[in-house]
Amino acid sequence: MTAQSLLGTYLRLRPDSSIEELPAEGFWPRLMAGALGDFHHEYLVTTARYSASWQSWEQHPLGEEIVCLLSGRMTLIQERDGAQVEVALTQTGQYALNPRGTWHTADVHEDSLLLFVTAGEGTVTRPRA
Repeated sequence: MTAQSLLGTYLRLRPDSSIEELPAEGFWPRLMAGALGDFHHEYLVTTARYSASWQSWEQHPLGEEIVCLLSGRMTLIQERDGAQVEVALTQTGQYALNPRGTWHTADVHEDSLLLFVTAGEGTVTRPRA
């Protein structure tokens, strides 16, 4: 076995406690086209680098998400009860939870590396105005 990188891989955590490695390249188009199944009671674990603020909102209607800052500085923005709530992530290891069904996006203040643990089933997106 050789070391792998979460920068190029999604880990699919299955209900039977098995793990499937999925290449990040082309992941979202395959997922949205239904080629990867429905992710029922499954989680995705990955990392991603961001140098600019997110261009869309997303929501995970069937589960919660952990967003953990590994480096950089950003603000997670959530829509709650008709208002926007900001959560500043400024120190390595800080994390925020996106509750089930909460629309969220992010403003990136400096290049950031994030770790995500996401209940991916039913994820939806919308453009950011």
